[in-house]
Amino acid sequence: MPESFFILSKEYLELAIDEITAISKMYDRFSKIKVISNLVIVQSKTDWEKIAERATFVKTSGQILRKMSGLFLNEEKFEVLKNAKTFVCRITNLSSNQFNTQELESSMGDMISKFSKAKVKFDNPDIIVYLIFTEKENFFGFSRKNENVDRPEKMKNHPNELDWRLTRIMLNLIGLKKGETVCDPFCGTGTTLLEAESMGIHGIGIDFNEEMCKITKENLKANGFKSEIFQADFHKISEIATNFDGIVTDLPYGRNSKTAKEPKDTLREFFSTIPKKKRFAIMFKRELGDGLKLKGLKKYEIYRHKSLTRTILVK
Repeated sequence: MPESFFILSKEYLELAIDEITAISKMYDRFSKIKVISNLVIVQSKTDWEKIAERATFVKTSGQILRKMSGLFLNEEKFEVLKNAKTFVCRITNLSSNQFNTQELESSMGDMISKFSKAKVKFDNPDIIVYLIFTEKENFFGFSRKNENVDRPEKMKNHPNELDWRLTRIMLNLIGLKKGETVCDPFCGTGTTLLEAESMGIHGIGIDFNEEMCKITKENLKANGFKSEIFQADFHKISEIATNFDGIVTDLPYGRNSKTAKEPKDTLREFFSTIPKKKRFAIMFKRELGDGLKLKGLKKYEIYRHKSLTRTILVK
């Protein structure tokens, strides 16, 4: 079965690893995952590009051609360059060994040129050839040049709106597929809905603040998106429970909540309102979760600054 590699940013490494795992299992529940530091190896029938296009914190990805005990290259390994006109070599060293990366990349380029008709090109080549070194194993693989993906536009923002990267990762962690529907009961400026629709996921937004609903509609319209918007409080989810497959939201807190209720009370009441058997990923200020007795959930801590740590709960 084909193997793919994903080198992840270390910024939110646990989240990033679990995201790759969730996406892989969503497409192929028999996928096998191996983690080496910030390198994730996925054995799956799913193409690596399909996984990478949904992932948030992937720095580099591609297909593994073979594992290597040492640096031994021959013509058979460069079949991938058969129809390529240009290539470049890249070394990723995740081991404690020291390499002259530039010299090794240059030597690889010279060697590969002898076995193929492709020429070295540093700017946007057809194929990128990778050597990945870890403490115990080395991997030889390749990647193709990527087209730039347009990000959803926002006509209006809010200083406390949900980070699009964490939004996207939450959508992936609950395994929402194209054609399914996500509900954001505190949709704010529509970040969840914009990310969802850019991934082929339908959206339903709820917010009791009329101004936020207007901003969300403007942001959706600017991208040609069709998510449904309700001006209501979060109890609306009980009424429309059959219309969505999962919930992704960032619970407002403090002055941002614009409600007479204490944020802790809002969080408890919200959890009691979530329809049974619905998948969800919910972010909130860590202190608000003190005393919550929720079993069977995955919890992540997101440090923002010394006075604010966010919690993400995933089911």
